[in-house]
Amino acid sequence: MKIISLQPSISLILDRLGALDSLTACTRYCLDAVPALRERNLAIVHDSWSTRADELMPVAADLIVASVPYRQESLAAILRSGRPVLALAPHSLADIYQDIRLIASVVDATSRGEALVTEMESAVAGVRARTAGIESKPVVYCEEWGKPLIHSQLWVKELVEAAGGIFLGEPGTHTQPEAIAEANPDIFLAAWCGAGDRVPLEKIVQQRGWEQLDAVQNRRVYCIADELLNTPGPNLLEGLQALAQAIHPDVFGTITTAFGRQIEPHVPAGV
Repeated sequence: MKIISLQPSISLILDRLGALDSLTACTRYCLDAVPALRERNLAIVHDSWSTRADELMPVAADLIVASVPYRQESLAAILRSGRPVLALAPHSLADIYQDIRLIASVVDATSRGEALVTEMESAVAGVRARTAGIESKPVVYCEEWGKPLIHSQLWVKELVEAAGGIFLGEPGTHTQPEAIAEANPDIFLAAWCGAGDRVPLEKIVQQRGWEQLDAVQNRRVYCIADELLNTPGPNLLEGLQALAQAIHPDVFGTITTAFGRQIEPHVPAGV
């Protein structure tokens, strides 16, 4: 089975399944997520959001595996390529676990898939057990994008709750700066899609007039690398650890998980 991977989450799952040999093409973002792919001389294609039929058709492959986010044009391009397509659209952790099982079945790695799901479930349960007895649960605003403001996805809400926080708002929906200011969250976590850990927190706090938020006043404003929260795959375990450290540093320690780079609280100068 030769596979074209159109999202880093798919390549990460294949890596953990020991099935990288199945890949015949991937995105440049997959190379960042799985550095071992750089040595394989794979064809490089655009992702599920922007791929084109003309770049997919020349690649020798048996299956295209795509995942959120999509555009109507990119879905049409994938279908025009004339290849069988596995199109994933997870919302919850349960969906992600099922996608892992599905990909594992495709590459004949069912037992490894079950082991990976068990590992993820156990990690989430372990963090939840450590926060179960904590009475003080801070309200956490998690932002997936800033123009417009978009709440993080449902699986992030589930991870925030496992880490002992209360997720502010409706996952995946748009919001307004005024609504967040009125809610006055205890913690602000930004993980913008495609921005890595480079969200300009000081700038956006000032532009939105959020200097008086409890999160800002108490220096509980953080950027978590988007790969850790927005990629629906096994890397979410690192995102869970980062969330736990941000929400309950007294239990989990200072936030340090970002592919080896320390993440510091960011607040406007003088606040």
